[in-house]
Amino acid sequence: MTISQLEYILSVDKHRNFGKAAEACCVTQPTLSMQIQKLEEELGTIIFDRSKKPIIPTEIGEKIIKQAKFVIRDYNKIKNIVLDFKDKVAGDFTLAVIPTLAPYIIPIFAKNFAEQYKDVNLIIEEYKTEDIIEHLNEDRIDAALVVTPLHVEFIEEKVLYYEPFYLFVSPQHKFSKQEFIHQDELDLEDIWLLNKGNCFRDQVLNICSEKIEQQALNENLKFESGSFETLKNMVLKYSGYTILPKMAVSQLSNDQLDFVRKFKNPVPSREVSLVYSRKIYKKRIIDAIQCSIAHSLPEEYVKLKNDDVQIIEIY
Repeated sequence: MTISQLEYILSVDKHRNFGKAAEACCVTQPTLSMQIQKLEEELGTIIFDRSKKPIIPTEIGEKIIKQAKFVIRDYNKIKNIVLDFKDKVAGDFTLAVIPTLAPYIIPIFAKNFAEQYKDVNLIIEEYKTEDIIEHLNEDRIDAALVVTPLHVEFIEEKVLYYEPFYLFVSPQHKFSKQEFIHQDELDLEDIWLLNKGNCFRDQVLNICSEKIEQQALNENLKFESGSFETLKNMVLKYSGYTILPKMAVSQLSNDQLDFVRKFKNPVPSREVSLVYSRKIYKKRIIDAIQCSIAHSLPEEYVKLKNDDVQIIEIY
């Protein structure tokens, strides 16, 4: 039994196709098939049911694959321990990011990071917070950029910055006549929200928590979106308002800035952190990512402290 053979069965399990699995492993299909067959002969059992389309693991195959994941994870940890000992920032690294952060934070640092750390193969993927927690627990990803606190015991959190919220208001709405709005004034009947499962939606609802029991959300027209851009368009087209993080506001045109209103103090804000499992062995890459983001952030974010904002929880 070899590490390569275990990597091959994990690839087949992921792609459910020998050809795609071989391509992902950068080997020919005959080579991959032969190695898996050798492993099956060595173990005296069949790992995959090849009569099914797509291919699926057998009952015993599922147990073998589950254990193979632990073996590969520990094998990779050995390599990372050596790299850390050599004081070298290098290796494969998968960084997850939630959708409401990705369009803003990734362009700020990713290019500079790649140029500075050429020995790091940085893979960036988008996931919702609940999926990120699961992937960290199962070692499918190395770290993530999320909104915190998560209150998850096995996850370490490094706070990067605080990001205030703003209102984007229709010119027909009563808020357009005000310079500042207190969160107690928010009306759930007029608000446009991101879709369910999005942590930013949860934060907005937490801001309005005292009114949730008294009001219903848009009884007449219910629409939820996965992007801030769509919510802005709904505000301009139909009235009402939505809530945007500061980085989204910073990308508005001069004309659109006329529809932005500020919250009265304390300003609702989100805490953005780099998170990872406490058992990870890629600390040098994590420290490099943290440092790269810190140096790439606009100065206004660096100066903003916890005492200046009201952190809105996502749970």
